[in-house]
Amino acid sequence: MVVNVTMRQLRYFDALARHNHFGRAAEACSISQPALSMQIKELEEALGGLLLERSARQVALTRFGEELAPRVRDILRSVDELGDFARASQDRFAGRLRIGMIPTIAPYLLPKITKNLTRMHPELDIRVRETMTPRLIQELVEGRLDTAIVALPVSEPSLTEVALFDEKFLLVRPGADEGTPVPSREMMREMRLLLLEEGHCFRDQALSFCNMQSAPPREMLDANSLSTLVQMVSAGIGVTLIPEMAVPVETRSASVSLARFRDPQPSRTIGMVWRKTSPLARQLLQISEVVCLSAGKVRAPLPVRGQRV
Repeated sequence: MVVNVTMRQLRYFDALARHNHFGRAAEACSISQPALSMQIKELEEALGGLLLERSARQVALTRFGEELAPRVRDILRSVDELGDFARASQDRFAGRLRIGMIPTIAPYLLPKITKNLTRMHPELDIRVRETMTPRLIQELVEGRLDTAIVALPVSEPSLTEVALFDEKFLLVRPGADEGTPVPSREMMREMRLLLLEEGHCFRDQALSFCNMQSAPPREMLDANSLSTLVQMVSAGIGVTLIPEMAVPVETRSASVSLARFRDPQPSRTIGMVWRKTSPLARQLLQISEVVCLSAGKVRAPLPVRGQRV
C-alpha cells in the first residue's frame, strides 16, 4: 500500500496535535483555518482513518491520532536533521537557528547574543523562544529547537550539556537597608523572601540556598518576573535574590540596595544544551563561545557532558 502524504500535511498535523485547537495551530503554521482543515482531511483520507475528534470548541486526537503523533514528530525531526547535515558540511554557518532561553537569562543576554551572532554570521536566521526549562527541554527533544541556554544540570539523557560560566546571586533589599549586616542563609529563612512562581528553576535555586524545601509561610507573594520581585522589594514588602546579569536592568529604576553573601555564595551554572544526535554540534559549540563573549565571561573549564564534539 502506497500512502501519498506530504511534509506539509505532517507539519500541520503536528501543530494540531500540539495545540489541540484549529485557530492556534493555523496561526502557528501561518495559514487560514479552512486551509488547515482541508489539509488534515486530505491526510486522513490518505491514511484511511480519522485523526481528530472535532467539536465546536475543541479538537481531540483519536486513538489512531495519538499513536501517529509521536511517529510524525520523529519523521519531522529526521527531515530537519537532513537540512542540518547539509548546513554542517558548509564552511559558513547560515540558515535557521532556533534558540531557547529561560526568562531569567533572555532579557539580559539576548540582545548581546543576537547582535554578536548577526555580526559574526550574517546569514543566520535567528529565532528565539523564551519559556521555562521543562518546556524548552521538551521542545528541544522533539526537534522544535536547535539549542537552549539554561541553568545546568538538566539531566536529560538525550541531550549534550556544555557548561559556560558560573554566576553569583545577589541579595536585594529595600534601600533603607543599605549598609546593614548581610543576613546568613539561616537568617534568610526568617525573612519575607519573595520568589518567582512555581516552575522557574531560579525559585528552586533560591530555596536551596536558604535550605528550604518550599516557600516559607510568611512569604506574601510570588511573581513571574525578576522585575516584579525587585519592584516589590522597592515597596518594602520583602527581600529577594537576583542573578548578577539582571542587576543593571532590574535595579536601575528601583529604590533598593544590593549585597553579596559571604562565601560560599549562592550561584548557578549557565550552559547550553542540544540533542546528542544534532549534526550542528560543532557549530553550536562555536556559538557557546559567542554566548560567553556576550556575557563577558570565559567559558568554564568543564567537560562537555553527553557527547564528544
